[in-house]
Amino acid sequence: MKQIASIFKMVVGGFALVMLCSFSCMAQTLNDIQGSFDNYRQGALHEKIFVHTDKGAYLTGEILWFKVYVVDGSYNKPLNLSKVAYVEVLDDNQVPVMQAKIELHNGHGGGSLYIPVILNNGNYHFRAYTNWMKNFSPDYYFDKKIIIVNPQRAPAALAKQNKADYDIQFFPEGGNLVSGINSKIAFKVANKYGKGISFTGALIDQKNDTIVRFQPLKFGMGYFSFTPAANSTYKAVIRMDDSEPVIKDLPAINNHGFVMALTDNGSGQLQVTINSNVESSDGSVYLFAHTRQLVKVAKRASLINGAARFIIDKSILDDGISHITIFNGDKQPVCERLYFKHPSKTLVIEASADKPNYGSRKKVNVSVLAKDQSGKQLSADMSMSVYRLDAYQTVEQGDISSYFWLSSDLRGNIESPEYYLKNNTTETDEAADNLMLTQGWRRFQWGQVLKNKPASLSFLPEYNGHIVSGKIINPQTNTPALDVIAYFGVPGKRVQLFTAKSDSSGHLLFNTKDLYGPGEIVVQADTQRDSLYRIDILNPFSEQYSKNPLPVFELTADMQKPLETQNMAMQVQNIYSGSKIKQFYEPALDSTGFYGKPDKVYRLDDYTRFTTMEEVLREYIREVNVFHPKRRYEIKVISEKGFLDGNPLVLLDGIPVFDMNKVLAIDPLKVKRLDVVKDRYFWGPADAEGILSYATYKGDMGGVELDPHAVVLDYEGLQLQRVFYSPVYQTDSQAASRLPDFRNLLFWVPTINTNTQGKNQLTFYTSDQEGQYIGLIQGITTNGETGSQYFTFEVKK
Repeated sequence: MKQIASIFKMVVGGFALVMLCSFSCMAQTLNDIQGSFDNYRQGALHEKIFVHTDKGAYLTGEILWFKVYVVDGSYNKPLNLSKVAYVEVLDDNQVPVMQAKIELHNGHGGGSLYIPVILNNGNYHFRAYTNWMKNFSPDYYFDKKIIIVNPQRAPAALAKQNKADYDIQFFPEGGNLVSGINSKIAFKVANKYGKGISFTGALIDQKNDTIVRFQPLKFGMGYFSFTPAANSTYKAVIRMDDSEPVIKDLPAINNHGFVMALTDNGSGQLQVTINSNVESSDGSVYLFAHTRQLVKVAKRASLINGAARFIIDKSILDDGISHITIFNGDKQPVCERLYFKHPSKTLVIEASADKPNYGSRKKVNVSVLAKDQSGKQLSADMSMSVYRLDAYQTVEQGDISSYFWLSSDLRGNIESPEYYLKNNTTETDEAADNLMLTQGWRRFQWGQVLKNKPASLSFLPEYNGHIVSGKIINPQTNTPALDVIAYFGVPGKRVQLFTAKSDSSGHLLFNTKDLYGPGEIVVQADTQRDSLYRIDILNPFSEQYSKNPLPVFELTADMQKPLETQNMAMQVQNIYSGSKIKQFYEPALDSTGFYGKPDKVYRLDDYTRFTTMEEVLREYIREVNVFHPKRRYEIKVISEKGFLDGNPLVLLDGIPVFDMNKVLAIDPLKVKRLDVVKDRYFWGPADAEGILSYATYKGDMGGVELDPHAVVLDYEGLQLQRVFYSPVYQTDSQAASRLPDFRNLLFWVPTINTNTQGKNQLTFYTSDQEGQYIGLIQGITTNGETGSQYFTFEVKK
């Protein structure tokens, strides 16, 4: 008996040890998944951008106004990381037709784009992103459709809708169809304009037997359930109106795999059921859920008779979209789907005009109040546009709330995204879940994450200002040049010089500051040492494009009269108020050079005017000495400790001149001032044996020729802020002005800051254009509450 008891204890002990090791391995699997994800997330901060445009439909020759909002992608709170946003308008071939670099302050900035008169009629992409966002997929740049009509070009004839124009897609829940396992299949059917349509559908097998019938709930989306049989094929027959049916194959059916099903039990919990006909290596499956890369749930469940179940408390998940991924015992993702939780905190905006009707050229007062859902008044950053409504200029789809909480985490066009947030009903919840089901896998590949590979980051955040990228090449070997210092200068009356040192790939990064407007730049290496190198300035705009197509462009008959009216109004405004709409604010800039206060400033008009620069330097510039050995001039700066080594950095209107012979050839009669820094100076990777900075009267370098190896090109820095023209009619004489006022965009203000009581008062005047007008205001608080509101009024003569 003692021997039997001893054997029993050994067996039990061994079993317990095996179980302990098994549970330890399972826990380690879960920890490995979460650890890999955390490592990826910490190295890949995500920014999101939303852009409020003044309206959504334009004519060539008009100005497009916009406000940029930037938030942390995890918390949807304003993010003060990037200081520059890139804004582009692309045609249907992804060719940029307008571009701008917009300065950001504390996560927001504003700008404008003049729409060229050479553009064709059509739908265009309006997209925006930061330099940091270029490290990730362009599918997650801000991208919206705008309409541009050129009144001088006839619209193309409309093509008749055919079967190929319908976009029909099917999405098994979790990603897989497995034979013998019941699955929910979501569907989405849209026309060539990207709009979901009503239809009736039937699923048939290879014998033409009808398995199930279905129809959409909202926006062409819905779902049905069925159990696919082994060795069978299935087709969907879609009927739209009286047209011929469209037949579409269902996704391929796997013989083996995992199927996921999520249900809301109605008591604040989600149930996730996993069914499988394959064995997991450790007999378990793992559930990992996160909301915008913030981990919320990590659980394990055993597969018993091919099934496992998880329960998730909805209160654990944050508002917005959560990703729920299922892994097998080998840490391979096998299923995934999205879940949407209606935002609980919103910014409530109250905005209204003081009257429902106005005459032409009358004052409009708009009261704005920002508060939370409980009525507590909030301070918020908002923007507002007021424009005329007609068949062409309609109310836009989408707003800041629906974008940050919904659209920004999804690929492709989302029809009427505001519907899912502004309506909190059973139908809305079901429609939102259909939308979640029609989305594919997440924004990054799990394979890369689980291998603990850091995100590939090629672009730096522009934390201090615009970064100009370049590349330096040795043309003799056509290879990158390493450790070469390059100089980026802007010729003019304000000294703007930036330096960079090339890395092993020859890349140069010039960290500029306060670089505004269009102008000429000069980029060069020290031509006395590195004269053979070629420098190329790289395109700062993203060269990656989303594959989301634009819907087909269409002009309807009811748009003709509004377009004719708007075209006449645009031309009248450009003729009579052209100078007013071309005014820009001057940025507040520090005119001091990068070297700060110089040791000595010489204003040449205060001294005897010599005819050569050598005489000027020798006669009264006490901080330098001029040498002339072997027909090459040399200049030595005298510091408190004696002569500095080598020639100083000599600037002429902010541009380095490395050849001292050219310096001595400068015409002193064209020079207004000379700044002298008499100590060794370090500027980025460059160092200088003192600085001599010449300023000419005209800021044009006084006719001095640049070195032929220097790169001279036109370059546009941060966009200058355009003044929004809004005439004032306070007096009778102003109102009686005979100058026509045909504005259809009455008001645009990119920055509305409410006070501590959440209030603000705005004022503008109506124009001579009759009709109904809409005011749209939207914004965000520092805590990430977002909201929008609109008001309307009518203008009659």
